Amino acid sequence: MIKASTFAFLRALTDNNTREWFQEHKSEFEAAKDNFTQFSDSILKELKEVEPKYYDTQIKDCIFRIYRDVRFSKDKKPYKIHLAAAFGENGKNSGKIDYYFHLQDQETFLGAGIWNPTAEELATFRQEIDYNPEELKNIIEDSEFKKHFPLVHGEQLKRAPKGYAEDHPEIHLLKYKSLFFMKKFSNEEVLSPDFKENLLKHMERLKPFVDYLNEILYEG
Repeated sequence: MIKASTFAFLRALTDNNTREWFQEHKSEFEAAKDNFTQFSDSILKELKEVEPKYYDTQIKDCIFRIYRDVRFSKDKKPYKIHLAAAFGENGKNSGKIDYYFHLQDQETFLGAGIWNPTAEELATFRQEIDYNPEELKNIIEDSEFKKHFPLVHGEQLKRAPKGYAEDHPEIHLLKYKSLFFMKKFSNEEVLSPDFKENLLKHMERLKPFVDYLNEILYEG
């Protein structure tokens, strides 16, 4: 289970995001990181039972570092105020679509989809929508899927993308520059005994969408 002390550390870090404070509370960070890693590893082990491609994936390859890259950012705070893991084939650096788990005080969520794709990936996605929109629509417009993932998160173009008409029947989907779905969880839900089961159930609901994107973008 995720411990209340892990949230307590992330809350404190939000209010004290400095290297000096972090070093003074390094042991609390290590405890929070260990708790998150152990929980995430238990998720990965469950996923391996239904995702043979994940068999060789190790949890160390799924966990993101807490240190921010501030070289090109106006915000110079040195640390992220969340812990995160990406569950996919070979971990977070596979380049494929994975399940993203984000743990943050009052902002925990599970998500999956296309986020900031390359121009080539976006072109492939739009071409698939143009040729065969029903496969994707059958997934994301399914009543059970929409019940738990009702909103698309992703920026849209104001005009039709180049090569497509404004009156294209699927113009709403074609305008997306990212197509991402997420499920948010309250702190109370995260700390409950059945959270692991709940999280896995939502991953199961996302699986057809994840499989569809990986197939058209990387395996077709």
